[in-house]
Amino acid sequence: MEYPESYELVFQASAVADDAVVVRRTDRAGPGGCPVYEDDTGIVRAEISERGDVRMLASGAHQAHPFPVTARTRV
Repeated sequence: MEYPESYELVFQASAVADDAVVVRRTDRAGPGGCPVYEDDTGIVRAEISERGDVRMLASGAHQAHPFPVTARTRV
C-alpha cells in the first residue's frame, strides 16, 4: 500500500473556526500497523489508515484531543 507523504489534519471545533495542521509521514507504524504522521514540532502525531481514518497519538503526558479530526490529502 502506498501512503501519501503528508496530510492536513483538521480539528473540528463546534463554536470556533476549525484548526488545521500539516503532518508528514515518519518511518514508524502505529498500534494499528499504519504509518505515523507528525508535524514539524513532533507534538501532533497521528496514525492514518489507507481509508483516511485518524487515530491521534499522544506525544506527551496529559495530552488529550477532544475534537473530531479528519485528514485531507495534500498535493
